[in-house]
Amino acid sequence: MLHQKSTLNCNGQLIDLSDPIIMGVLNVTPDSFFDGGNYEDAKALLQQVEKMILEGAAIIDIGGMSSRPGAELINVEEELNRVIPIIKKIKEHFPEIIISIDTIRSEVARQSVFVGASIINDISAGSIDDEMFKTVAELNVPYILMHMQGKPDNMQENPDYQDVTKNVLDFFIKKVSELRALGVKDIILDPGFGFGKTIEHNYQLLQKFAIFKILDLPLLAGVSRKSMIYKTLNSTPQEALNGTTVLNTFALERGAKILRVHDVKEAKETITLWKQLNHEQKTL
Repeated sequence: MLHQKSTLNCNGQLIDLSDPIIMGVLNVTPDSFFDGGNYEDAKALLQQVEKMILEGAAIIDIGGMSSRPGAELINVEEELNRVIPIIKKIKEHFPEIIISIDTIRSEVARQSVFVGASIINDISAGSIDDEMFKTVAELNVPYILMHMQGKPDNMQENPDYQDVTKNVLDFFIKKVSELRALGVKDIILDPGFGFGKTIEHNYQLLQKFAIFKILDLPLLAGVSRKSMIYKTLNSTPQEALNGTTVLNTFALERGAKILRVHDVKEAKETITLWKQLNHEQKTL
């Protein structure tokens, strides 16, 4: 029997992962694939944060740079100008909420934690900024380790694997070892659906998602409104909510402890129904 780590220490606030939780996505960029440009003024932003909290989000994940396929990297100053005032404002109005900073830059991670963030979500797994792992260790906050082949501007040009699940597992083993050697305590694993993978690769990873439980670390599933859904259904990101719910259910069945989503209410309902079904199965 495998037992995933059941708590995260976020600067003294403990997150209980005995039941799955929700990470609500807050993109403060003009070019994100689904909600880019939606929260340009403070009032709209705070209303969206309040809505996600009331609907059941345990974490708000703030991103100041788009990571959609083909996206170019912005400079550090611009990223800081986007995220730091927002983190401050959210913590001012909602001091108890856990904030995750979605960044590939150690300096953005550092300054974000100083003003209130308490999780670092790095799509590059330290491959773009050599100081990231060291910074995470110094800050002593949970780190979301995600797999990506290539970089956002080229990751979808020609994704290629001998065995995508084995490759991602081997990658996790190597990177977790590096993080542990530096003293990083809380690590969350994200296989990176849509990041340097074909649609077939994504579904292979989801089918074998439970394999990653062997590392005894919390698993995050981020499939919300992604192309693996809407391209399969010949639709659009705006029409991909139902498909997101279906794939989130599969992820829960295979061990996901964190669902990273744009639509918190629907994800909360998914978790509630999944828990009820599991309760009924246990009583049979």
